[in-house]
Amino acid sequence: MTTYTVAVRDYTHTIPLKTGRQGVENCTLEFPDIDPIHRAFAPMVRERKFDVSEMAIVTHLQAWEHGKGISLLPIAMSGRLHHNTLAQSPDGRINRPADLVGQRVGVRAYSQTTGMWVRGALQEDYGVEADQITWVTTEGPHVEEYAEPPNVERSSGTLMQLLHAGDVAAVIGGSGLVPVIQDWETAGQAWAERHAAVPINHMLTVRTDLLRSKPEVVRGIYDAFTASIDATRAQAPGSVRERAVSYGLNDALLSGVRLAIQYAREQRLIRSSVTAEDLFADYTEYLRG
Repeated sequence: MTTYTVAVRDYTHTIPLKTGRQGVENCTLEFPDIDPIHRAFAPMVRERKFDVSEMAIVTHLQAWEHGKGISLLPIAMSGRLHHNTLAQSPDGRINRPADLVGQRVGVRAYSQTTGMWVRGALQEDYGVEADQITWVTTEGPHVEEYAEPPNVERSSGTLMQLLHAGDVAAVIGGSGLVPVIQDWETAGQAWAERHAAVPINHMLTVRTDLLRSKPEVVRGIYDAFTASIDATRAQAPGSVRERAVSYGLNDALLSGVRLAIQYAREQRLIRSSVTAEDLFADYTEYLRG
């Protein structure tokens, strides 16, 4: 039986697959040890190193735009509300999101998906556009061909070093900090209700050549993931993170993908006109049909 490599993080819904408690038809799966999981994204995009890989949705959008031969499967692996991830030091001087206009904000990479969702919320809820802030990054994009906007800078320091040195007013991520959006929980819930969705961070992708040449193998892998999601769903009933994990072309998943496309275009993360239907075209033709 042929073995296929699958790069995914340890989640409640992936552990049964990794331990063999959840079976897979037509093949054997091998799970490389990659931590943190975002270290799998560049090798997948640049080398198609794995057969199947979890991938940040922004990375996939950029990979699709540059023809990287990676197809999207409708499985949301992770997601959450991000309004509290934009934070400053306890003695920071940002009193409201509008104060960020003209400021410098640190983020691991401009193409990081959490940053995309935060910038989307800033524009949608507070009228602060991505171009009104200088984004100071510590890493580049996973897709090498992507050209960052001119208001993106690279730094050699860590985000916390940049914040403590006063080089940035706030960061996306970090610990021991104070959210810039003071009513972040209420604001996040309102966003989720308005869009009937939870922001999607990572989805499952597959090498396009594998999907097209061996759809029965990919179908077996897809079915194993969805069965594991169903079997473990009751372990975190009703939580936002649990609601984010979903599969199939349902309204919530499609809403999240369409919002990601919208935000990505607004923030110049992608330049192409792409639709959710475009992203799932291979899935629809080779698996769903």
